[in-house]
Amino acid sequence: MSSSQLNLFSFSGNTRILHFTWFAFFLSFVMWFNLAPFKESVMAAFDLTDQQWKTLLILNIALTIPARIIIGMLVDKFGPRIMYSALLFSSSLLCFAFAMADSFEMMAIMRFLMGFVGAGFVIGIRMIGEWFPAKTVGVAEGVYGGWGNFGSAAAAMSLPTLALMFGGDDGWRYAIASTGVIALIYSAIYYFNVHNTPKGSTYFKPKKTGAMEVTSKNDFYLYVVMNIPMYIALAVLNWKLGPANLGMLTDTASTAIYLILFAMFVYQFAQIWKINKHIFTEEVAEIHRYKFKQVAVLNLAYLVTFGSELAVVSMLPGFFMDTFELTQVLAGTLAAGFAFMNLVARPGGGLFSDRFGRKKTLMFLLGGLTIGYLMMSQITSGWIIAAAVMTTMACSFFVQAGEGAVFAMVPLVKRRMTGQIAGMAGAYGNVGGVTFLTVYSFVEPATFFMVIAAAAVVTFAIIAIFMEEPEGHIAEVMPDGTVEMIEVS
Repeated sequence: MSSSQLNLFSFSGNTRILHFTWFAFFLSFVMWFNLAPFKESVMAAFDLTDQQWKTLLILNIALTIPARIIIGMLVDKFGPRIMYSALLFSSSLLCFAFAMADSFEMMAIMRFLMGFVGAGFVIGIRMIGEWFPAKTVGVAEGVYGGWGNFGSAAAAMSLPTLALMFGGDDGWRYAIASTGVIALIYSAIYYFNVHNTPKGSTYFKPKKTGAMEVTSKNDFYLYVVMNIPMYIALAVLNWKLGPANLGMLTDTASTAIYLILFAMFVYQFAQIWKINKHIFTEEVAEIHRYKFKQVAVLNLAYLVTFGSELAVVSMLPGFFMDTFELTQVLAGTLAAGFAFMNLVARPGGGLFSDRFGRKKTLMFLLGGLTIGYLMMSQITSGWIIAAAVMTTMACSFFVQAGEGAVFAMVPLVKRRMTGQIAGMAGAYGNVGGVTFLTVYSFVEPATFFMVIAAAAVVTFAIIAIFMEEPEGHIAEVMPDGTVEMIEVS
């Protein structure tokens, strides 16, 4: 079956699984971003300062970095069916708790824990990878990611109206709680209507859990190095919440968190060594090898694509409002065009990847992304607003199509570790968001856009030099010890 034969109007076979799974991801994003539309209501209800509101937004993404790593390991071990159901169920309870919060501290704790729902993305990557063959997995992953990502825009458009329907000062509470009710119901629907693999297929699991398996000494060192930026991003978040910035944490608490992060890195290194120390004394059979540099390149590509999307979505309404002296409502509406592109751009990136090759497509899209951000750096008050919006949407197409191209390749690296690979790439997306938002806090918007473009150029060069097009088959060990060859091209 070619990618052009994927019938999205069907509700049978693997397309049925795709629809059930993208909607699970959609709900996870609705819950993750159900706070954003209620800035005025929440600030008025608790008499929050602007800094406290920004603290809630930062806390909302803080836990997602380690959560995507953890969820990636768990989904490889237990399967996406039970993991998605469990995530939706537990996240619904957090929604209820946030809606009933009676203090800023309670809201802050619940928002921090809600960061875990942002890890739902990696669960579906494994599910779609199991159900779709190599020739169609790109467009299928793109539909899953793009339609699911649209949950953030859907929350922004629908929840304020829902709050008005409930009425009163507590309308926002009922609106947020309603997203938890839907997720709670859907967690059962998902569990009873999907399976981890097609009938007769094997669900491959990692031989060991606790860290990703690598198959050479150089890959071991690269894997350790690639873990460092995730801890640095968490340290930056701690710094932003500390007494020198937002003041959410005391000096003692901030220092304690730095020590905890260091201890976590040491523990992670110990786990990596425990899982992979055998490669220093014995050769891994050629048939079982894979190249971790493929994972590293995809991590960096997702840092630039999804990381820049997270950052730009956060600042774009304010940028439009300040540049063109627009009202908050109009600026937010125009900025929503960036998120709208997810519906077509991310599936488009997957489709291009299926048809024209993984490496070539990713390089082309990163080139377009670079030009797009350079164009956005030139936007001034002298521009026609329509031209600024069109430039933004054109840039966002390459950004989100690039995200689709990244995850068109993720399931083709090593099947039994797809969840872990997706988790690490997904975490790097959040690392990018933290990095670019930190840059934005120090520079003007034009420089901010140029920094992203520069990061894209560096990533383009790395892909050109180090990325390899998946070809032939990869070997996976069956539960009975036999080897099955899985097509990747």
